[in-house]
Amino acid sequence: FDYAVKNNRRKVTAVTKANIMKFTDGLFFEVGREVAKRYAGKIEYEERLIDNMCMQLVQKPELYDVIALPNLYGDILSDLCAGLIGGLGIAPGANIGKDIALFEAVHGSAPKYKGLNKVNPTAVLLSSVLMLEYMGEGAASKKLEAAIAAVIAEGKDVTYDLKPRPDDPTAVGTKEMGEAIIRKLRG
Repeated sequence: FDYAVKNNRRKVTAVTKANIMKFTDGLFFEVGREVAKRYAGKIEYEERLIDNMCMQLVQKPELYDVIALPNLYGDILSDLCAGLIGGLGIAPGANIGKDIALFEAVHGSAPKYKGLNKVNPTAVLLSSVLMLEYMGEGAASKKLEAAIAAVIAEGKDVTYDLKPRPDDPTAVGTKEMGEAIIRKLRG
């Protein structure tokens, strides 16, 4: 709710499977309702079940703004949403707590790709965009996001997962895509 207020958001949707997990997920909803009372008139609050939420995000994503959910359901929704926007290679992640925040690609560190110069750097870089916003560095955040978007829009210096076919011989590696983004930042 604090994040919603700080970022001029309009609504928080809490998501669980409280119809089945009555005690644990029910408690999540109870706490959500209690917190929502403190933001009445500022932030709208609603609740959804995870299975329905998956369908809603596919059919009507524009109805949702800030989604609060336990880790397991967050993992499910983050992968679903990543699939809707093009894959895990472009999905940033932010875990924001009361006194600390952690920013990482939704796919994690992807250790099996270490040293292969193959992985799309977008998810990590967009996580950096979120971190810069969190730190109050709005101008830097916007500049980095614009550089990433420009490289992807051009479609030339992008990794295999951003090409029409994954076997496209014009695909570049992680390093080359990163260097193209740096050139955009400097240009």
